[in-house]
Amino acid sequence: PGRSKMAACSGRGRDGSHSLDKSITLPPDEIFRNLKNAKRFAIDIGGSLTKLAYYSTVEHKVAKVRSFDHSGKDGSSELLYEISVQEEITARLHFIKFENTYIETCLDFIKDHLVNTETKVIKATGCGAHKFKDLLEEKLGLKVDKEDEMSCLIKGCNFVLKNIPHEAFVYVKHADPEFRFQTMQPDVFPYLLVSIGAGVCIVKVESEDKFQRVGGSSIGGGTFWGLGALLTKTKRFDELLQLASRGQHTNVDMLVQDSYGGAYESLGLTGDLIASSFGKSATADKEFSKEDMAKSLLHMISNDIGQLACLYTKLHDLKRVYFGGFFIRGHPVTMHAITYSINFFTKGEVQALFLRHEGYLGAIGAFLKGAEEDNPNQYSWGENYAGSSGLMSTSPDIYPLQRARSGTFDMLEMDRLERQLVSLPLLLDTSSYVPDTVDLAQDAMAREYWLSCFEEALDGVVKRAVASQPDLPDAVERAEKFRRKYLHKLQTLRHQPLTLPGEDGTVAHRKFLQSRYCILVEFTCLNTRSIDIKQKENDIALKCFQRVINSLNALGWEERQFALVKGLLAGNVFDWGAKAVSDVLESVPEFGFEEAKRKLQDRPWLVDSYNEWLERLKGPPHKCALFFVDNSGLDIILGVFPFVRELLSRGTEVVLACNSGPALNDVTYNESQIVTERIAVMDPIIQLALKEERLLLVQTGSSSPCLDLSRLDKGLANLVRERKTDLVIIEGMGRAIHTNYYAALRCESLKLAVIKNSWLAQRLGGKLFSVVFKYEAPPK
Repeated sequence: PGRSKMAACSGRGRDGSHSLDKSITLPPDEIFRNLKNAKRFAIDIGGSLTKLAYYSTVEHKVAKVRSFDHSGKDGSSELLYEISVQEEITARLHFIKFENTYIETCLDFIKDHLVNTETKVIKATGCGAHKFKDLLEEKLGLKVDKEDEMSCLIKGCNFVLKNIPHEAFVYVKHADPEFRFQTMQPDVFPYLLVSIGAGVCIVKVESEDKFQRVGGSSIGGGTFWGLGALLTKTKRFDELLQLASRGQHTNVDMLVQDSYGGAYESLGLTGDLIASSFGKSATADKEFSKEDMAKSLLHMISNDIGQLACLYTKLHDLKRVYFGGFFIRGHPVTMHAITYSINFFTKGEVQALFLRHEGYLGAIGAFLKGAEEDNPNQYSWGENYAGSSGLMSTSPDIYPLQRARSGTFDMLEMDRLERQLVSLPLLLDTSSYVPDTVDLAQDAMAREYWLSCFEEALDGVVKRAVASQPDLPDAVERAEKFRRKYLHKLQTLRHQPLTLPGEDGTVAHRKFLQSRYCILVEFTCLNTRSIDIKQKENDIALKCFQRVINSLNALGWEERQFALVKGLLAGNVFDWGAKAVSDVLESVPEFGFEEAKRKLQDRPWLVDSYNEWLERLKGPPHKCALFFVDNSGLDIILGVFPFVRELLSRGTEVVLACNSGPALNDVTYNESQIVTERIAVMDPIIQLALKEERLLLVQTGSSSPCLDLSRLDKGLANLVRERKTDLVIIEGMGRAIHTNYYAALRCESLKLAVIKNSWLAQRLGGKLFSVVFKYEAPPK
């Protein structure tokens, strides 16, 4: 295609969407990513915006480990496993919106790039599916299959509520933060969906396939646009919203205090309540500003919609009401007016919930209808942090300082995950669980510190990525692309804390790591060298295993329990993610397990529940322990396995949960299998436990040094139920400090870590290498 078509698809509209303006802001391959591998398309055409959904396959290289065929029986020094680089193909969903004004140009562009598409019939929904049917068939050469707008809407809404963490949020004006996001609910039904487009459609949703349109109104977004255009002579929807954001509705609206004077308090009303929308314009002999009229109009329509929603929640006895549709567009004035109305008429019993990807619901539903043979609901999906764009202002060119405070999501990309993810059944309250210990959006000092840390570490990440691919001529170029993209995201976060791609309203240490990992994968920046280093560390640790076990066996019971805990903590010192540790390892290469023990803080520890843990061990053994492990090498081999061995000896079954994919020097599921096999050769207790399936290895479904207990492998969750797990052990700074420090469980738990960051240690009231050993019994 000619450059004119490419340029036409790269502009950005005033609402933050990718309009087909003639000015170039992004190269087309960054807007329509992976288009050449597109397999299927769907489209949702509304009154002013078209939402495109497409499915593509994405290829990237991954490093795999495979065990060598060992004939030795003594844990010899031969390498544990071989490393191979393989091509992996994953499925990805892309959703993007653009203005209808340039729909013909955009369809030309899409047609030119559907080289490998399998689509013969395109699913289409929305009013434009009828209006533009002939145009779609002519331009794309495809048959258009029109789908019911409401069923697509519901299908899309159910999909995002089940697959995107913190999809729904409440809006609280003047709060910090204004956006308060809801955790993913195990059961999203029933709920009321109020879809605000040109008009208003109200749907009661009871299950995946059972829903009913229970009401609606002709007074909606089209009313605001139409009356607004007549009143202000402003023809663009988003310009009307901007006028409203600058207006003062009390100049136009008649308030209760205007009508009643001082007598309104006896009626139980507040003076600033609107008694009559536009009431002052009937009597005041003056001109009213466009801004004030737009604000009054927005309040009038939003209040009306809010009251209507309240009546239907009461009629159908529903407590959850979601508002969607591009009328809202994340605009604070609109959300506040609807929220105020809901709170007023229900006396706070019902919350107004908004959706991050409100405008994509129909497109997602239409796509899912066209993909039913692939059964997309049997998979879990995760937002891709390299491709999704963040929380943006509706008009960043007009109000750049409000970008973090209101907005829409320009692009959404979702990866199909290999396994289904679910919540840990042992969470005390899934609905209130928040993995992150600190919200960096609210803690400016902590945010600045961690941003600086990640920026300073960037050169090292790039260097390791290049060094691990010495035979690939473009390794440097790809690593530099990673550097630029990730640095841009970090710099954006410094000034706009809510703009992390796929953001859910909280900014946490975990999000920085997730974003970095996704971008590394995007540019295929493998780090096979890290696997090689982990292998050598595992080999060193295996040579010491028998000696450590012999020394433990020589101790009395109580001494041994303390030595096991101290060994766990010493092993956790070896963390590549901690600069203090990497500095020690580089300056003292022979730094080992005993040296790590000497580095530990003396008791009493920073957080010290050891005495309570020891008393618990004097009681009956636990039935089954779930152990979320941390690092390779000395950590898992000399720290975790002796501790696990003791639990097995007491009669406790053990489930070792390891990362599915690589992160720093964390042990992965595949690596843990190989390490466990080698230990079993040396240790009859481990060998017998494996044979009798009292020791089981599982994967978490994660590739992060942090841990989200609401997004775990379904197989792990099933195993926890089957084995009646009554003890959860979470090890490491990422899993037990940055996340899950306050996680409440239905069973006993151990959260332990060595603080290997000076700044964090000081914040917690300790010093470098301070110890957190937190034993908690479940609430009675």
